[in-house]
Amino acid sequence: MSRRTAEAALEHVNVTTASAEETAQLMCEAFGWHIRWQGPAKLGGRTIHVGSDGSYVALYTPPEDLKQAPGEGQPNHVGVCVRDLDATEIKVRAAGYHPYAHADYEPGRRFYFRDKGGVEFEVVSYA
Repeated sequence: MSRRTAEAALEHVNVTTASAEETAQLMCEAFGWHIRWQGPAKLGGRTIHVGSDGSYVALYTPPEDLKQAPGEGQPNHVGVCVRDLDATEIKVRAAGYHPYAHADYEPGRRFYFRDKGGVEFEVVSYA
């Protein structure tokens, strides 16, 4: 297997769960991970980021009125950390995709896009 310096690295996977707290506790105990961040989710509900210093799982519990929504345990999006967000967006657009939900936030910047199969990607940079 050859080693290459990647332009991008998997940062996180976002998963819907009935109890972010319970799943986070299990991951901390079973895998030796730690809670990196927790708080309100952007569309309501609660999110807990649990993992190592280099990557994490974002556990999302929707608000009560959406708890019966399908998709528990399925990835909501894949987070990819890149060195140059602007250059990556140019490549995404050139490939025919439409970035959306651009945001500057502490500690970085991000945008999202969906592939043709419906998988949502969050592209982030902390540079």
